[in-house]
Amino acid sequence: MNWDQLTKQFLSYLRIEKGLSENSCLAYQQDIIKLRDYCLSNAIQPTSITAEHLKAFITILYDLGLSARTQARIISGIKQFFGFLLLEQLISHDPSELLEQPKIGRKLPEVLTMDEIDALIAAVDVSKPEGHRNRAMLETLYSCGIRVSELVNLKLSDLFFEEGYVRVIGKGNKERLVPVSNTVEREINWYINHQRKDMNIGKGDEYIVFLNRRGRRLTRVMIFTIIKQLAEAIGLQKNISPHTFRHSFATHLLEGGANLRAIQEMLGHESITTTEIYTHMDQRFLRDAILTYHPRNHQ
Repeated sequence: MNWDQLTKQFLSYLRIEKGLSENSCLAYQQDIIKLRDYCLSNAIQPTSITAEHLKAFITILYDLGLSARTQARIISGIKQFFGFLLLEQLISHDPSELLEQPKIGRKLPEVLTMDEIDALIAAVDVSKPEGHRNRAMLETLYSCGIRVSELVNLKLSDLFFEEGYVRVIGKGNKERLVPVSNTVEREINWYINHQRKDMNIGKGDEYIVFLNRRGRRLTRVMIFTIIKQLAEAIGLQKNISPHTFRHSFATHLLEGGANLRAIQEMLGHESITTTEIYTHMDQRFLRDAILTYHPRNHQ
């Protein structure tokens, strides 16, 4: 099989058998395209790749100045690809088996204070047509801690306000229920009942909650732009994105005394180690918690 055929089958495998999201599949596709281009330029067939070929390819990535995190992601994609070829019995051994991941330093994400979040939301101009929508989106990002991809795909049928939850479809199409605040419920209901109901909604997006002026679902880039503009408007110096609201949600929950396992469930993290990054974000809070609650400090 040629590269195009293998890549197509690999993507089907990721979507159907692995249950990965479309964003993850596209990321893996781009990684395999990089490997394909290298192999085609060196007349290497996909089923003839050796460990030496892969090491040479990784060396090129390093020489290009790609970050360790980007290199690690590409290597992860390559390992998935050869795992698929092995599963399909198209190769007899995995040449990526001994590939080592570059060491990645743990970078603590940017976090907003409550005052900064309040200032960003207050900066939304509700006199504009999209004002109440933007305010509802920011409240949802922060109060529910959802990913921006989960926000843009949120459906009306996912809103269970009477029960106090929203249903979120996360990575790998896994569902989770996230508690929703009265503020989020109020903002979304206002937007739906006063603005969304009068829109000419595009086909296929009839059940999407947040829409643009043309009645289509918003893109992640659009939401990123909205947040950047609000940050500039209030003179915020931090480098923030929609994901910053998710980090802030988790950090504030931890500071408030929430159980780490509960935070993991609300964020939709498969591994608790992913959630544990938030325990590094306020060492003063953790020290105070230890001094207050650890029995050794009360002897």
